[in-house]
Amino acid sequence: MSDQRFIIEMGMGNDQYGQDYTKAAARAIEDAIRHSAISMFAALGKDPKEMRVQVTVGVQEPKKVDCAALAEKLPRGRAEVKAVFGGMNVTNPDDGNVLVIASAAVEAFLPKQV
Repeated sequence: MSDQRFIIEMGMGNDQYGQDYTKAAARAIEDAIRHSAISMFAALGKDPKEMRVQVTVGVQEPKKVDCAALAEKLPRGRAEVKAVFGGMNVTNPDDGNVLVIASAAVEAFLPKQV
């Protein structure tokens, strides 16, 4: 049986001073899930553990993102996180500080009902 996506949320996060890609990604994920309240589990008598959560974060340096740490922090479902090239870095010309901006897509899936 294949999964069916029932929600997708987008978010943005940043790290202004530490150039920490995982922190920026975590903030983007938090921004995305903060907009969701999934009441269907109680309404349908479903267990949230049935949900598969797929997160894609975009940053300029994907290898610097600790995807396992981000997956552990997701509050519900079986989570997987992957980092891809995206987002942006913005350099302050006055002091050279790099602002890391991440984008995130959080998708939730349940087994397809027949």
